[in-house]
Amino acid sequence: MTTVNLNEADFESTVTADGITLVDFWADWCGPCKMFAPVYEKVSGNHADITFAKVDTEAEQGIAGALQIQSIPTIMAFRDGVLVFRQAGALPEHMLEQLIGAVRDLDMDEVRREIAEQND
Repeated sequence: MTTVNLNEADFESTVTADGITLVDFWADWCGPCKMFAPVYEKVSGNHADITFAKVDTEAEQGIAGALQIQSIPTIMAFRDGVLVFRQAGALPEHMLEQLIGAVRDLDMDEVRREIAEQND
């Protein structure tokens, strides 16, 4: 699977969809982003059921600002519309695969319960 580029028009509908969506926040001038891009693309080919998205923080400053992206690359993982992971910094391939496994293994009923408790 190839990655999809997100903009303000389709960001929300993509990350709130059912299933798993990974988002890579990057910029063209960012050396670590350029090193991470081929890893992200390669791993996307292993998981056809996951949406692998990218947000160019220079072109989409509104999204980056709203999500308070301060370091790039930043990886976010959404599952069934819930943000379940956020980390700045490039991940090596094995760690990205571990992240995907952890997101797959989440009990989303438990995650929603924890979020509800935090918001009470």
